Amino acid sequence: MKTVNHWIGGKTVEGASGNWGPVTDPATGAVTTQVALASAEEVDAAVTAAKEAYATWGTSSLAQRTSILFRYRALLDANRDAIAELITAEHGKVHSDALGEVARGLEIVELACGITTQLKGELSTQVSNRVDVSSIRQPLGVVAGITPFNFPAMVPMWMFPLAIACGNTFVLKPSEKDPSAANLLAELAAEAGLPDGVLNVVHGDKVAVDALLAHPDVAAVSFVGSTPIARYIHTTASANGKRVQALGGAKNHMLVLPDADLDAAADAAVSAAYGSAGERCMAISAVVAVSSIADELVDKIRERAEKIKIGPGNDPESEMGPLITKAHRDKVASYVTGAAAQGADVVLDGTGHTVNGFEDGHWIGLSLLDRVSTDSDAYRDEIFGPVLCVLRAETYEEGVALINASPFGNGTAVFTRDGGAARRFQLEIQAGMVGVNVPIPVPVGYHSFGGWKDSLFGDHHIYGNDGVHFYTRGKVVTTRWPDPSEGHIGVDLGFPRNH
Repeated sequence: MKTVNHWIGGKTVEGASGNWGPVTDPATGAVTTQVALASAEEVDAAVTAAKEAYATWGTSSLAQRTSILFRYRALLDANRDAIAELITAEHGKVHSDALGEVARGLEIVELACGITTQLKGELSTQVSNRVDVSSIRQPLGVVAGITPFNFPAMVPMWMFPLAIACGNTFVLKPSEKDPSAANLLAELAAEAGLPDGVLNVVHGDKVAVDALLAHPDVAAVSFVGSTPIARYIHTTASANGKRVQALGGAKNHMLVLPDADLDAAADAAVSAAYGSAGERCMAISAVVAVSSIADELVDKIRERAEKIKIGPGNDPESEMGPLITKAHRDKVASYVTGAAAQGADVVLDGTGHTVNGFEDGHWIGLSLLDRVSTDSDAYRDEIFGPVLCVLRAETYEEGVALINASPFGNGTAVFTRDGGAARRFQLEIQAGMVGVNVPIPVPVGYHSFGGWKDSLFGDHHIYGNDGVHFYTRGKVVTTRWPDPSEGHIGVDLGFPRNH
């Protein structure tokens, strides 16, 4: 059986806690790997390695950092397929989705390659007689990232490339459900020339998380995951004096107005709700159909959903893979089986889906629930699976009010041909990311990603300008130098004296 160990101080370090976690192939249900679960002492070893590396990395030149990052970008590009294969083997998503994940992570590596412009300071000269004021940004020290199972390569790359480009050192705690991609990312960074200890990977469960949150040498923590855990991370790390960005869960809505292109809206709803088996925080999980279009829109979504081919992620014909664990599969199914009792029309029920030859895999089909009420479990909870709820509103105003009443505010979208309606929507909606005829409005790397309300805890979004600000702190320097012509100060440089 394959074993995944820690990566500390530039080398593989065998797990010493005696605790191991199982990693399954979601397509077969078989345990294929064991992953070391770190003790607090092993977390301390990783933080110590990062602290020692910071002594030199924190003062390294921007030229040194960016030259390594450019080599790293090239290595990641050359190893796209290998990273994607690890993701598919442990997460289950189809290979094309896994390749897309790597590509989105590469965007942030490319942003980090241009860190020289992001870290430029400001200077005001002659604010008073011979007084200048400058503002600079400096790294924090050792920072940590705690990342989820659904994007085992992309989300870590949303964090550590920017953090180390800013001069910090990094300890990554990836999900123990699909840990292998994180180790490969660290190995490639070392191959690119990243000094030992600048990037460390410790695997583990709550023990490792709590050790990072409490460690006195960790200056900041980045997190992506569910809202309850995001709230816990933010509360605990803040109480320990750390800077925190904790991105939580979502219930992303798509408002479809009566003038929308319904074929485009249906295509978007299917790809956004069921892509990556719905296991993404930017999935559309609720469609709000306005006025009389609801029946036609539901029919179009159903027609498309019924054609999606479900199978192993390494099968080129598969369009959707399994869910990551059997427990998660069963939890997702429970929302569908209970939907009718809570008033929904079950248009598609995917809970009985199986794949020939892979009967023990964590399979679930696509489910479509119509006339869902806002007080039902399927609507209120983040399901994180291929379940799409359709709600109905009589007017634009009613639809917006429904969306704004949600405790989540990650992403949302509107489908319409009316520019005025779209403009109103983007100003009136209470969410951090908005799409206009774009169902999953994940920003490009040089704009920041993050939600509102219970989808974000902390003041900074991730990557982009917010990411640079999160991983650095500002310093203002006020300087006054006497003019060399004033008196005999040090060496006489021959300046004329003004008497």
